[in-house]
Amino acid sequence: MLSKFKRTKHQQHLAQLPKLPQIAGDVQTLYSPEAFRLALIDAIANATHRIFIAALYLEKDDGGKDVLSAIYQARQRHPELEVCILVDWHRAQRGRIGAAEGNTNADWYCSVAQQHPDVSVPVYGVPVNTREALGVLHLKGFIVDDTVIYSGASLNDVYLHRHEKYRYDRYQFIRNPQLADIMVDYIRNKLLTDPAVQRLDSCERPKSPEIRNETRQFRHLLRGCAYDVQGSASEDELSVAPLAGLGKQSILNKTIHHLMCSTNEKLTLCTPYFNLPALLVRNIMSLLRQGKHVEIIVGDKTANDFFIPESEPFKIIGALPYLYEINLRRFLNRLQRFVDNGQLEVRLWKDEDNTYHLKGMWVDDEWQLITGNNLNPRAWRLDLENAILIHDPKGELREQRQHELECIRKHTHVVQSYMELESIQQYPLKVRKLIRRLRRIRIDRLISRIL
Repeated sequence: MLSKFKRTKHQQHLAQLPKLPQIAGDVQTLYSPEAFRLALIDAIANATHRIFIAALYLEKDDGGKDVLSAIYQARQRHPELEVCILVDWHRAQRGRIGAAEGNTNADWYCSVAQQHPDVSVPVYGVPVNTREALGVLHLKGFIVDDTVIYSGASLNDVYLHRHEKYRYDRYQFIRNPQLADIMVDYIRNKLLTDPAVQRLDSCERPKSPEIRNETRQFRHLLRGCAYDVQGSASEDELSVAPLAGLGKQSILNKTIHHLMCSTNEKLTLCTPYFNLPALLVRNIMSLLRQGKHVEIIVGDKTANDFFIPESEPFKIIGALPYLYEINLRRFLNRLQRFVDNGQLEVRLWKDEDNTYHLKGMWVDDEWQLITGNNLNPRAWRLDLENAILIHDPKGELREQRQHELECIRKHTHVVQSYMELESIQQYPLKVRKLIRRLRRIRIDRLISRIL
């Protein structure tokens, strides 16, 4: 059992993180993807000196076009605007998994640039590894003037609820000039200066093999890169701490571990893909043995963005939601006694055929982690991730925090037993065959590490 002394050591790590003072009135939480889209477009339209966008992808669809068009219009109105868009290098140059080949997002960026020869909106591709399966740009955050707009969402129709379907995420608007400057400086000094980072809005961009050596060196440098924060906040005031990292030993991963282990009463955790690193599973088990309350909110397999209904042609990628459900069923089976005594509360999110993409943690109504980190082995080892840790010792953001959790829980139900989840024998025939084939050659473990 974790002693009080050990818990204090974890809390000391959080106390020693450099933090920035934050005014409560300058933090706004939004509660729906549609509200997020409207607020994001409005912020871009009213920008006066800078727009920095970092996302996994900016899609060539109505939602993505809305955003890119708004940025071009803002640049036309204010030619002095500093504009920068960063997306993953590999993801921008392929279609969606399982989709037919066609013009890529990168081709679209080039086309739009050619249509606006007098307006410069640079789009950079960031190659976190030589292959997409081994690491992507998973940095989140849109900096508009002095406001950091933070969400795990990428930019397309479903994340922005442009049409009927939506993908649910978290949405925070934090006005803090210091925070915005730190996140912009990281992009300017750690990413844009590296020769591996290339323009995607240029038709003369290199092929991935041509920058393989630069990409390898870039990844090595990223392992040692973090935000440069000169903390000035005290422990008794509202504060924010930006975190970025790549690799198992990153400052972000360490903080996630210490944050969980600092729990005095209750931990709430959200993840869209139930595939926790072993360390985080051990943390949860330790908290439960100490008598703490743990709430996990995860998407139902049908709310996973890889889920394929039986009425549609099956593709291999469609097995992923079932693999995540198998993980969750085993986890609950192992800890059923804590479910029975009320310490462990697992909620499944489902809202018709919409999808779930929430990540983050809430600890003791004092700490809040907003992040794009999926809390899975891929995020833990392969992807470039970031987060903002909010410390709220006086409960100044309690009302927003509680309302956000109420909105998240609205479309959930509490799992009372692992038996409520389907077993492999109940899966569609094609899924059963594929999973058993993967297990025979033990490739399911590899898949869980990279997807």
